Amino acid sequence: MIDNRQKIVSYDQEIETLIRKAVDLCLEKEGISKEIEVSISFVDNEEIHILNRDFRGVDRPTDVLSFPQYVNIKEIEEPICIGDIVISLERAKEQADEYGHSFEREVLFLTVHSMFHLFGYDHDTEENRKIMRKKEEEVLEEMGILRE
Repeated sequence: MIDNRQKIVSYDQEIETLIRKAVDLCLEKEGISKEIEVSISFVDNEEIHILNRDFRGVDRPTDVLSFPQYVNIKEIEEPICIGDIVISLERAKEQADEYGHSFEREVLFLTVHSMFHLFGYDHDTEENRKIMRKKEEEVLEEMGILRE
């Protein structure tokens, strides 16, 4: 489910198709059935700032937040919503410009990144960061979304 709750950044509907493909590919790579639900909300910097402050205690905007709906993904029974992803399209646009790649690539990276957070991966150590980054890049490369 994709919900657009912001009016600052417009996007082509093709991005929703690519997001669904990225979510499916992440599920496939992790061996998780596609009979689950992931909620994705597009917001602006103001809304993600409030969510980041209220849920993480970090008083600033961020690009993406992940909210798993389970304790251990290996114990879920299907069908279930495994979690929520909240993406600031405003921040995604800023980062795409900053990094010199497309808006679509940035949104897809944030989606894939957040999916792996929903699966329980983290980038809290250098080793974990490498594992997570490798998984993210595998999905993006398979989709033909390469670093520009």
